[in-house]
Amino acid sequence: MAPYESDDAVDTARADAARDEDPRAGRRKAARYAVPVAVVGVAAATIGLVPALAASGDPDLPRITAKQLIEKIAKSDVQQLSGTVRVSTDLGLPNLGGLENNLASGATKGSGDGSSADPQSQLTSLVSGTHTLRVAADGPEKQKLSLLESGSEYSLIHNGKDVWGYDSKSNAVHHSTSADSGKDRKAEPPATPKDFADQALKSVDDTTSVTVDGTERVAGRDAYKLLIKPRQSGTTVGAISIAVDAKTGMPLKFTLTPKSGGAAVLDAGFTQVSFAKPAASAFDFTPPKGAKVTEKKQDSTAREHGRESGEGFAKGMQGTGVIGKGWTSIATFDTGAKGGLPTGSKSGDLGGFVGSLGEKVSGKFGKGTVFSTRLVNALITDNGKVYAGTVTKDALVKAADAGK
Repeated sequence: MAPYESDDAVDTARADAARDEDPRAGRRKAARYAVPVAVVGVAAATIGLVPALAASGDPDLPRITAKQLIEKIAKSDVQQLSGTVRVSTDLGLPNLGGLENNLASGATKGSGDGSSADPQSQLTSLVSGTHTLRVAADGPEKQKLSLLESGSEYSLIHNGKDVWGYDSKSNAVHHSTSADSGKDRKAEPPATPKDFADQALKSVDDTTSVTVDGTERVAGRDAYKLLIKPRQSGTTVGAISIAVDAKTGMPLKFTLTPKSGGAAVLDAGFTQVSFAKPAASAFDFTPPKGAKVTEKKQDSTAREHGRESGEGFAKGMQGTGVIGKGWTSIATFDTGAKGGLPTGSKSGDLGGFVGSLGEKVSGKFGKGTVFSTRLVNALITDNGKVYAGTVTKDALVKAADAGK
């Protein structure tokens, strides 16, 4: 079946990026177009051609098709903004009095420096609960994200070559400098609807239905609703809804609901947003008096070392691969550890946390344990193999049986 996007249109997008005189701006523009342009090339049966109509009480906007809306996202070039984002995550993890957050934080500290102001130890709190973020941006060299908690605040400021993390609760500061700190920053957990939307659009292929589901108001702005739904059975993903600003094309809200129903697994949306240029002072930072400052130099040698370490880890994963395609694809690898993961009381906090999620299963592959959330499930067999994905428990067992 013929793709929606013509070759001429794709070439035009690439030419626009090539004409940018600033090489860094060219890379930014290429990155901005990469995901949506790939999506508009999906087969005709995937993306809805019928324009959506506004329901009673919703904004009355010009009709638009899913293809046109995705193109609108692709052309969006918001460089300046400020606002408040509310992020709610409900993976169905058991209430362990904050232990789950501590474990997630501990898992990332191995690659950090132990400072409470290190982004790797702070932003893991977004994996559960409801959080309020303040965000601001003025081009690719200035961004600020503040995580507001009861009686405290954590701020991450990127200003030119400097990246500052500040934890008001402990009065700790984390500072790094790098010529490509903006690129490094993208490796951090996503925090805005656009970040989540970009990841979702990467999943759009011929296993996906994409339509426009009317209009709505988000943060006082008119928006279209893009609805993404898996066509495959066996996935735990129900639907993804993205509210797209009618004027700028920027995603304003992202909602992922599980196939099992109930509350959204992830709901991230602006409650207030402005596209005016933020004050320059918003990105200024000076360590407060008495603050403990941890310096971390992000030079090319450190990045190369990290890359080599990552490659070494990857080589240690025997037989890493993917089974299936689309929303029912399953990642699989061999840890080389026999006997599965520790789940008994003797294994401490980690064992208790893992055991609370686990369900013993068996099949042609032997025996193992399935660890479940409302979205991602993982099967760890007693011979050390791992099967994981946004799929049901039965799908994992079937995959393990086939790969025994």
